[in-house]
Amino acid sequence: MSETGTEPRPLVRQLPDPVTASNVRHNPSLEELRELAAHEETTTEFGSPAYVSEYRSRSSDRTKNNIDDEFDADDHALVDEAVDLASERELLCVDRLMGRHPEATFCCRLFVPVEHARIALAWANLFEPSDGREPDLYTVQIPDYDETAIRVLPEEGFTAVLGSDYTGEAKKSFLRLFMFRTKQQGGLGLHAGSKRVRVEDEDGDLNTVGQVFMGLSATGKSTLTSHGCWLEEPEDASMRQDDVCALLPDGSVAGSEGKGLFIKTIGLDEDEQPCLYHAATDETAILENVDVDDDGTVDFNSDRHTANSRAIIRRDELESADDEIDLNEMDQVFFITRNPLMPPVAKLRDEQAAAAFMLGESIETSAGDPSRAGESIRVVGTNPFIVGSEGEEGNIFYDLMGALDVDCYVINTGYLGEKSKDIGVTESVTILTEAARGTIEWTEDDRTGLTIPDSIPELDIEEYYVPDHVEDHDEAVSELRAERRAYLEQFGDLREEIIDAVY
Repeated sequence: MSETGTEPRPLVRQLPDPVTASNVRHNPSLEELRELAAHEETTTEFGSPAYVSEYRSRSSDRTKNNIDDEFDADDHALVDEAVDLASERELLCVDRLMGRHPEATFCCRLFVPVEHARIALAWANLFEPSDGREPDLYTVQIPDYDETAIRVLPEEGFTAVLGSDYTGEAKKSFLRLFMFRTKQQGGLGLHAGSKRVRVEDEDGDLNTVGQVFMGLSATGKSTLTSHGCWLEEPEDASMRQDDVCALLPDGSVAGSEGKGLFIKTIGLDEDEQPCLYHAATDETAILENVDVDDDGTVDFNSDRHTANSRAIIRRDELESADDEIDLNEMDQVFFITRNPLMPPVAKLRDEQAAAAFMLGESIETSAGDPSRAGESIRVVGTNPFIVGSEGEEGNIFYDLMGALDVDCYVINTGYLGEKSKDIGVTESVTILTEAARGTIEWTEDDRTGLTIPDSIPELDIEEYYVPDHVEDHDEAVSELRAERRAYLEQFGDLREEIIDAVY
């Protein structure tokens, strides 16, 4: 109670009403936002805007939420400061809809100072305009604050982003809570891409397969999700979602971003990733921290600003993107790894899949912690945005896999052994296509302890047998299993059958 005996207003009600507040410009057009950001723009050779930010990755080590972290007086003061500044600064307020599924759509409201209009411009290009409903989720981003801190109040649907001008903080502030709200409704938020594949069976009938890809940034998730699989009509493959999805209890997969994608551009190659390259070189793209000369020449291979260079691209400029963002059903899920002891693909039982979910094996990237880029890491669900118990997430995933008819795989997009055998995009896409067709022949391999392919059409899989590429393979695998089990045992609420399924 306040000193006057009345209840204080809920936090989000203390934010300015953008319709009536004199310090807020509400829902300016994309053209207006670009004009407001002109002082920071370098125009590319393609006519698109390019910007360079001070912060070039998420500040994960300075992010706290009040469910997993105990907030002290300083944390609450930071939240209050963000709310106060929202009433004092000249701000832009942009409302957007995240998701289209009736059970997983949220209205998001972003406040950002006018002088940082490029953040609002980039973010607004990822989501669809609001239909006028009241917001569910709020973010106040004040890039020029004298301390870098991200504070999240999941139950209130509020995020304060202070002292960072990185667009990814705005994007993930809403996607983090999208996943949290999904879990509250009995589903599970996934840091994953999704696609629909239509392939012919041996009788010539078209079968539709829903594929989901779970992986950290820079592991090939966007590449595999957006790839057309070189299919020709009547067969086809189309991306539904690139980054974050919601697996609902009925097996459907709700997408989040309906208008654009926030893709990594370092090394973007026209031959290997033609769809992404075309969209990133269209005039509708927005480049962030990409090397662009004063004359507009773009160099996607340069890391002059950062290896975490990005582009916001339009879905309608991506040939492989579907008009829809939801999957009616998830049929196959692929855990993307770059562990050199893993085969190009292995098929997993439900409990092994839950173990793979918990292990979340990958490599650190410049999107997460640039100082550790290239190191082997484990992130539960390959999802650094989980709010609440991580063990509970693994149990929920296990229950959903048991209730749904889903085939689970681990797929290696890196190399075998000490870089003795690369697994390229061609090999990975072939695996995805033949998995959708159901043409892979599987065998139980005693030496690796995994269910691995005996044959894959169009791929000489024998060349990729891991023990042939790893010195002291058996000892290395034994050590890996022991390490994995020790890792899983730290989650006190994770079910024993998942721990025992470590592979």
